[in-house]
Amino acid sequence: MWTAEDIPDLTGRTAVVTGASGGIGLPTALELARHGARVVLAARDPGRGRAAVEAVRAEVPGAEVEAGALDLADLGSVRAFAETVREPLDLLINNAGVGLMPRGTTADGFETQFGVNHLGHFALTGLLMPRLLAAPAARVVTVSSDAHSVGTIDFDDLGLERRYGRFSSYGRSKLANLLFTLELQRRADASGATLLSLATHPGTTATGILKTGVLTRPLNALMRLVLQSAAKGALPSLYAATSPEVTGGQYIGPGPKVLRPSDRATDPAVAARLWEVSEEMTGVRFGETRQLP
Repeated sequence: MWTAEDIPDLTGRTAVVTGASGGIGLPTALELARHGARVVLAARDPGRGRAAVEAVRAEVPGAEVEAGALDLADLGSVRAFAETVREPLDLLINNAGVGLMPRGTTADGFETQFGVNHLGHFALTGLLMPRLLAAPAARVVTVSSDAHSVGTIDFDDLGLERRYGRFSSYGRSKLANLLFTLELQRRADASGATLLSLATHPGTTATGILKTGVLTRPLNALMRLVLQSAAKGALPSLYAATSPEVTGGQYIGPGPKVLRPSDRATDPAVAARLWEVSEEMTGVRFGETRQLP
């Protein structure tokens, strides 16, 4: 069985992990740093980001890690963070996410789960694409979920103003993650780029993803008791990011092992339309800088 001990030497590699202050993001960043990578721990809360950096340094003295301020619910913050990444970027782990919350909107007016989980990461990936393509064999790993199988993309109601459900909205955002992952790989292949795009499903993990509601604290506490640890939940992302055995477009789940996405996630026409709509909504157009067609 593959474990974090099988991660190869990452000395000289640079990684960005979103949502790295907790959940599966922190052990993901920790193991990348443990194996020699320079890691930027991107977090919405600067204080928690700095605490995460100190936690990694306590585990790995001398680790080359730093905190970065990134709020995926605010495209202004996404742009500001992207501007801080100056060097070639070998690994982008699109890990952060929110889930199962009442309907709300981001700073830019997007439905929150779709806005944070998909649009924020879509914009971040596009803005960082010049840095990714400057690396010899970059990888983009986007954390999805088996909940994607219940998601649907209604292009006539992307704001879910007519009908909103906490779980159906979450499933839609995770479906968008997979559609984006596969479309990014198609475009990378068509352009001749060496970039690999992969998606992961961490499994049922105690992550503290629940953010709102009167039962948030007790439910998160219960999850920590009965579900797998965040360190185990991080293994699919670490495998996708570092294993020489993976190929672009794969969906990696617990084990780690390759999973088969739902038929909805593999529809190239829906993926292409979602890509175009996402460009319009975020104002980030990958093709404007001749990054990918």
